[in-house]
Amino acid sequence: MSARRPRTRLATRLACTFAQVVTTAELRNKLLFTLALIVLYRFGANLPLPGISEQNVRYCSGLTHTSSSPVAGVFAMLNVLSGNALLHLAVFALGIFPYITASIIVQLLTQVVPRLEKLKKEGQAGQAKITQYTRYLTIGLAVLPSATYVEVARSGSLFPGSGCSAANHPLVPQPTAITLVTMMITMVSGAAVVMWMGELITDRGIGNGMSVLIFTSTIAVIFGQMEQIYLIKGRVYALLAVLVVLVVIAFVVFIERAQRRIPVQYTRRTAGRRKYGGTATYIPVKVNQAGVVPVIFASSLLYVPQLAALIFSPQDHPQAWVRWIDSHLTYSSPSRVYLAVYFALIVAFTFFYVSITFNPTEIADNMRKYGGFVPGIRPGRPTAEHLSYVLSRLTVPGSVYLGVLALFPMIALDQIGIGGQLLAGGTSLLIMVGVGLDTVKQVESQLRQHNYEGFRRWRPALASRAGVPRWRPARAAARNSLEPRRRSRH
Repeated sequence: MSARRPRTRLATRLACTFAQVVTTAELRNKLLFTLALIVLYRFGANLPLPGISEQNVRYCSGLTHTSSSPVAGVFAMLNVLSGNALLHLAVFALGIFPYITASIIVQLLTQVVPRLEKLKKEGQAGQAKITQYTRYLTIGLAVLPSATYVEVARSGSLFPGSGCSAANHPLVPQPTAITLVTMMITMVSGAAVVMWMGELITDRGIGNGMSVLIFTSTIAVIFGQMEQIYLIKGRVYALLAVLVVLVVIAFVVFIERAQRRIPVQYTRRTAGRRKYGGTATYIPVKVNQAGVVPVIFASSLLYVPQLAALIFSPQDHPQAWVRWIDSHLTYSSPSRVYLAVYFALIVAFTFFYVSITFNPTEIADNMRKYGGFVPGIRPGRPTAEHLSYVLSRLTVPGSVYLGVLALFPMIALDQIGIGGQLLAGGTSLLIMVGVGLDTVKQVESQLRQHNYEGFRRWRPALASRAGVPRWRPARAAARNSLEPRRRSRH
């Protein structure tokens, strides 16, 4: 009975939370709005581009799934972030990747460019200006990958190893200039629409819009690849893949919820007749302070030589450097060189990104400005040194955690023999679990706001039938106490 009670309580809690979301009108409307945009996003991810042969695309992609093609290594991350739209030549083929890249670049530039740093400190107006710059950069970054992608599809190099080319099962039957330009414009417009949908979800829906769209794409890719493993390898390999995914998800949940809480005490100050401060709080510093950004950086850098080898080298007679890249820097069959370089890049980018996004000096100055201090440490420079020390101590295990998370699914699935089929590795699972946890926290916080009943007052006179005192809302008690007076006045 004791083992069943926690499960029953968890199921009851989830059912009550879902019932509260459905019965609350505002949350229900937000949920329905988010689901509608998710359906629209998945529709665009399956809508083919104009000018392509959908039959040939389906045929060539089917051959790629049944063979160990290096195309998975080149477009694996982009295909995951787009929800399988990239390798199906869909309207939303670029997905959310241009906006993610633009956001990261603008975030890094705010620490270097004085103009952007000044806008960041101006509050909501400055943030709106930075968001506008991010939109412009997203459109600019979407042009180059769309042109590269259209050229790869036209030349027949999108599915190497499948036998498809410009002459045999061409993806673009009539590769005229108008057709290619139309495909590029459609892909760039699709990236802009995806960006707009993400902002709509953030403003009127539940959760962060971009994260919700990434979560949707990741879920679609994982279930599709699980189905391919079951159809090609059988039930045993599918169960082993599910086991690896569950182990990684449990590990991610355990680490993502881990944090170091630095205590902060605010002194009590008096302004006129009012007193402020005198409260105790903390600064939460997560073990994985960088998130998934270092893994995306490292993956993008490792995809550059593979993409260059795919574009600038002939498939019939590859050069020596192309053969070296295919044998040492391929995602579908990772070698020791690939794993070592990948791990080193993740660790380096983790320290780099954390040093830019978390500024101990700025936090220490803000604490001193509002009368806050860490107990036992003087405000100002000693506080900044203490925060920097704690951050460096947490960044070391955080970087190792990201490296292990990115490499473990690759090694485990490669040892099982399904490394080429299940390409949604630790990065995709980290995105999925992180977005899921953040969305659940936002839903719970909104539920607390809607169900908040105010301060409660202890009413010993109002007892239950069993004689046990109970709580009574202060507002209801005050309203009941005022009713006789109102009646007497009338």
